[in-house]
Amino acid sequence: MSASKKKGVDKNEQRAQIAQIRAAQARADRRHKVLISLIVTGVVLALAVPTAIVIVNAQRDAEAVEQAASKPIEGEKLVDVPSATHVTQDIPYETASAAPEGTLLPPTGGDHDPVLQNCGYYAEPVRTENVVHSLEHGAVWVTYRPDLDDAQIATLRDLAEANPYLLVSPFEDLASDVVATAWGVQVELDSANDERLKPFLERYLQGEQTPEPGASCQGGVGA
Repeated sequence: MSASKKKGVDKNEQRAQIAQIRAAQARADRRHKVLISLIVTGVVLALAVPTAIVIVNAQRDAEAVEQAASKPIEGEKLVDVPSATHVTQDIPYETASAAPEGTLLPPTGGDHDPVLQNCGYYAEPVRTENVVHSLEHGAVWVTYRPDLDDAQIATLRDLAEANPYLLVSPFEDLASDVVATAWGVQVELDSANDERLKPFLERYLQGEQTPEPGASCQGGVGA
């Protein structure tokens, strides 16, 4: 074989080898891209599926609360509030020791201070005269016994932070561990986790029975 022919064959072999190397590299690149795509898809699904489950569960919970709120809530007591006058002096709301049988504590309405109690969470008792004004504006007052455990208090505090018309505070002489009060209505609850609490909030925060729905629950006294 002549030198020129041998040189031509060598070049052809080199080209063929280079082509094989490039083809192998292309196949490797495709496999790499597919692998990355599968990993990314897996990560996205791993993140998306739990998120979707959380969203679906939250929607179901919200629908369950709305459905429960559309019906009378077990144990709720309705009260006719005859007067809602602004007064500047202390009001002799009934106490547990002096209250006639059937009196609800805290009160569900009545005459009250001209200045409302700002909605939110309070670790100490607040003045009833101011809170009743808040009820008039569509607030719900959730009271709890001062010796309620910290976990339940934290649950109520979180609810107050999530609802601009919710007021939470301790209250002496309650008939149960937790009591939810709106204007003209009240329910005694077994705990902060009582399944009736959220439907009560859904039904009575800015409820139809409220004398002044939409009026502010800020700009008064308190934190």
